[in-house]
Amino acid sequence: MQLLLAAVLAASTLVTPQLSGPFAVGTFDAHLTDSTRADPWQPTRNRELMVTISYPARRTGQQAPWLGATLATALDPIISSPAYLDIPAGTVDWAGTRRQARDAPPLPGRWPVVLFSPGLQSPREFYAGAADDLASRGYVVVTVSHTHETVAVEFPGDRIEWGLMQDASQATMKKAIDARVADMRFVLNELPKLHNGADTSRVGIAGHSYGGYTAAETMANDRRFDVGINIDGAMEHTGDDGPYAPGKAVTEGLDRPFLLFGGDLGERELSHVDTSLTRTWADFWPNQRGWKRDVHLDDGAHLGFSDIQWSVPQIAAVPTERRESLIGTIDPAAALKAQHDYVAAFFDLHLKHRGTRLFERARHEGIRLVP
Repeated sequence: MQLLLAAVLAASTLVTPQLSGPFAVGTFDAHLTDSTRADPWQPTRNRELMVTISYPARRTGQQAPWLGATLATALDPIISSPAYLDIPAGTVDWAGTRRQARDAPPLPGRWPVVLFSPGLQSPREFYAGAADDLASRGYVVVTVSHTHETVAVEFPGDRIEWGLMQDASQATMKKAIDARVADMRFVLNELPKLHNGADTSRVGIAGHSYGGYTAAETMANDRRFDVGINIDGAMEHTGDDGPYAPGKAVTEGLDRPFLLFGGDLGERELSHVDTSLTRTWADFWPNQRGWKRDVHLDDGAHLGFSDIQWSVPQIAAVPTERRESLIGTIDPAAALKAQHDYVAAFFDLHLKHRGTRLFERARHEGIRLVP
């Protein structure tokens, strides 16, 4: 009883990272329905998506919640479980934690666009820190939840749509990547209706883990996407039961700029010179015809490329071993700065044509340029 009471009393909000760009950030969620497409996971229904738009804004309004109350309640036992943070449920007040982005009107102007796809089964909300920071540097950033693959998506009216993936077979993984690519193309179609300042003549795409694969495959299938970043993701839908199945971007390469941004998994790393985790980056490298770089975050871990990077260090109850497996041993603040600066520098270089030397020589703790 005392332990339970202590866990309840310890429930606390977290502090999201301060924005590093010159602009305040506004944000809103949008519910989209693709009336031309059946949901691949529920074919009797049209495809529905929830997206979050972050953008340069006036300095006014209330800070937006990190997680909606209904989603926070649904996710808390999952996030807190031994499979993830390994903390008592109720330790963190997820719904009470506030983003730096606000309910604020947009600044006038035309801003380059970046669409973002999360990791497999991951909610878009767990990439709010990166999205808000990029928006503060002068971008319209759209994060997307891939309904019925994502573990849970909150829709208007407190409706939760749960993930329906039952396995990791090659057929299921192929269904997932095809759905994601179609989602991203549809969202770009809808964006002019959502934000008048979105300059859809300058479009980037990024993603983490399976979202990195999504970024590459979307570019391979849609030339409206000018540049892309794969953040620590294998570019394959091989699955548990099938032969090696790399994506089109791997086998054919791209003729537009693409950045690989990898981390570590124990003694192994994701880069184009190490094939121990996946051979897709090595296979992609010689086929890539556009600008390319391979940036590596030494001592960083896979989930450290999400909001886990800044949230976990604030949760004292997370065991040390679990913390290191989630975000690595690099200083968390240094890792966050490196991620934000390199992602922004890439998009600044190719969408705003601003020069940078970050891809010529590593200038951040933990960053290594893989030749």
